[in-house]
Amino acid sequence: MTSTIKIISPIDGSVYAERPVASDVEVDAAVSAARAAQREWRGVSIAERGRYVLAALEALLAMNDEIVTELAWQMGRPVRYGGEKGGVEERTRACVALAEEALAPYLPPEKAGFRRYIAREPLGLVMVIAPWNYPYLTAVNTIVPALLAGNAVLLKHASQTLLVGERFAAAFEKAGLPAGLFRNLVLSHAATERLLGSGKIDHINFTGSVEGGRQIERAAAGTFASLGLELGGKDPAYVMADAKLDHAIENLVDGAFYNSGQCCCGIERIYVDAKVYDDFVAGAAELTKKYVVGSPLDLATTLGPMARGKFADLVREQVAEAKRKGATPLVNMKVEGDRPGSPYLAPEVLVNVNHQMAVMREESFGPVVGIMKVHDAEEALTLMNDSPYGLTASIWTTDMDRAAELGARIETGTVFMNRCDYLDPYLAWTGVKDTGRGVSLSKFGFEALTRPKSFHLREV
Repeated sequence: MTSTIKIISPIDGSVYAERPVASDVEVDAAVSAARAAQREWRGVSIAERGRYVLAALEALLAMNDEIVTELAWQMGRPVRYGGEKGGVEERTRACVALAEEALAPYLPPEKAGFRRYIAREPLGLVMVIAPWNYPYLTAVNTIVPALLAGNAVLLKHASQTLLVGERFAAAFEKAGLPAGLFRNLVLSHAATERLLGSGKIDHINFTGSVEGGRQIERAAAGTFASLGLELGGKDPAYVMADAKLDHAIENLVDGAFYNSGQCCCGIERIYVDAKVYDDFVAGAAELTKKYVVGSPLDLATTLGPMARGKFADLVREQVAEAKRKGATPLVNMKVEGDRPGSPYLAPEVLVNVNHQMAVMREESFGPVVGIMKVHDAEEALTLMNDSPYGLTASIWTTDMDRAAELGARIETGTVFMNRCDYLDPYLAWTGVKDTGRGVSLSKFGFEALTRPKSFHLREV
């Protein structure tokens, strides 16, 4: 009997789509086809690889109207935001533009009688295990540079967003990418673990929970496959006394609640200088009250349901615990469907919070943010670093030198000034502590998908 995976829509709890799980025979065939195709692909010029990738991008962009509605049904993002088209295009074009330089041989100082250089060789077969929260953007981060670097790619997408893998496959087929180089696989957890432990995969990129990252490491143990892991986050912001307050309020509220707070680099805790604390809190609460929670298919909706009811329940538990310990909610919005077990959840701003509360320590990944008053930069830095995670951190000030100085002391992968919740494809996307290991995007992302090969040629 063939098992299946179902997409349960957060809109109404219905089965939106159902797909059969690939058999072991199908998985083995996909791996063999990928290996065969990659042997040819590695000999294709970088410029030609780029043409295939850009053609696939155009095919994907042409599907965007259908994709936007599919995303609403699969994971709840409001249709008014237009899907992930802009970011997918920006990152893809940037990777293509970077590829020639990033993959060029390194030339050491000349030495008479010798030709010496280090080439970047593709790893071979790359497996991408993608999450549901930004299902196109997170996948693009590895799929595109992996192909540009001469690898073949297997994609295993989250069960909540299975149709995303099919869209990628259709786009590459439309672009005429050689058969076998990209394959979308519908896999169970057990089948995924078997494939990771088979020794047939050269590099694994996983975006998900910390525990999920540990399971990936255990499954691949002993295979010597390289790993890229983007795991949990609890990203902080520090609003300094000289910040442009209106700008900070607008961007931090959006950074906390966009995508119903289901962002890897979303703002989950804010530290505000005492001199501007009252004004910031009042502005943040007022702006949050303007969100419209409802069906993501409604153009008026600005905050859709979370992907699953259990994710919303975790946020409800964190808010309830914080209130029991003395936190004060400032929004108290009542929305239809906001009840235990439902993915529909109103946004909330909490004050009188501290680091004894889960909402300030543990990942929420939902529409809640805590705001704490601080009296100087030292206090802010101590609190920002008081976390097991480190993906991004933002500083809100008019003093760029001061932001760089403080940023150097924050335990994080990316330091922002006066912006948040964004990936620049020309900069390395990486994290520290339990946020994971590895890097994507920028020239360093290409290095993670290749191996150095030294050439030491001597004249006689």
